[in-house]
Amino acid sequence: MSDRAGTSSVSSANGAGPVRENSIESPPPEPVPARTRSVSRITVAFAVAIAALVVLALASAAIGQVPTSPAEVAGSVFHRIGLDWGPLPAHPAGEVTLWEVRFPRVVLAMLVGAALATAGALLQGVFANPLAEPGVIGVSAGAAVGAGTVIVVGGAFVAAWSVAAAAFVAGLFTTLLVYLLARSNGRTEVVTLVLTGVAINAFAGGLIAFLLFVASPAARDQIVFWQLGSLNGASWESVAVVAPLAALGVLAAIAVAPRLDLLALGESAARHLGVDVERLRRNVIVIVAVLATAGVAFTGIILFVGLIVPHLVRMLVGPGHRVLIPLSAIVGAVVLLAADVAARSLVDNADLPLGMLTSLIGGPFFFWLLRRTRARAGGWG
Repeated sequence: MSDRAGTSSVSSANGAGPVRENSIESPPPEPVPARTRSVSRITVAFAVAIAALVVLALASAAIGQVPTSPAEVAGSVFHRIGLDWGPLPAHPAGEVTLWEVRFPRVVLAMLVGAALATAGALLQGVFANPLAEPGVIGVSAGAAVGAGTVIVVGGAFVAAWSVAAAAFVAGLFTTLLVYLLARSNGRTEVVTLVLTGVAINAFAGGLIAFLLFVASPAARDQIVFWQLGSLNGASWESVAVVAPLAALGVLAAIAVAPRLDLLALGESAARHLGVDVERLRRNVIVIVAVLATAGVAFTGIILFVGLIVPHLVRMLVGPGHRVLIPLSAIVGAVVLLAADVAARSLVDNADLPLGMLTSLIGGPFFFWLLRRTRARAGGWG
């Protein structure tokens, strides 16, 4: 007997066919754990959002009648912090324009976008309602009534600070009024809160119509322009007011995020896990009121940011609020900066109303989002 060169056959114990010694298969690769994939996706999402924010900030600061390049914008920032990197603006008025006009606008856009998006994420979490956004609880309508009242009483050329202060106070008051009216027997039902907000919004709409009716033509134009939303009035003084309120609101939102995740399990389960649901809702409404009123006080009504951004982020990283809320703040800043760049770029020598632009883009996008969700879920159930 002789063996064939290079091979030998060995019968398996169960009588199977011969197995070749030199054809041993390598073990299959170990699957990547789901948690690792999730962490990687979240890291990429944060990195991309931050990179987009930096790029849009440079692009936004470079847009205007005084010619400036993004490299000059970056060079100006580096020189201000003591680093001799990059070119300075070549135009004689470039430095003044950047630091007195454009940078306040860029920073205010980021703050307002972050505040509105965070407020929307909080409301959708605490209401368990994908249609919730700051306007649901009367913030925007109340702020518009306050601003309109000051414009009508004080005249069309009333100080912008007076309008902003009135909008802030009226927005806070309206939100607290909605909450108090919705309470019954020491509890706040979500449906009652939403319906109360709808009623207050309708009443505020009537007040705004009355203000438009009695206002002078100049005051009427200012009220309409304020309701459309704009960053034209941005200044370092307005940034100094909005920044601490927005930062405080975002930090408070991150602090309540773990309890929102527990509330997503259901009210009964959340209570068994130690969550005071009523107190959580009250705290969230206060945080949302601060964020939303700070967002609209100096810019006017800007719609759809608080509604669209949390949905978009949820599609990217999932529903966990510990990630959803901080990423929503960053993406909200990106979205509003992008909208502001578009508002100043789409029409030559014109600054389109920001609220109008976000509505024109946000409406069709939200309709697509609804259709996509319905198609995936097989209906609304």
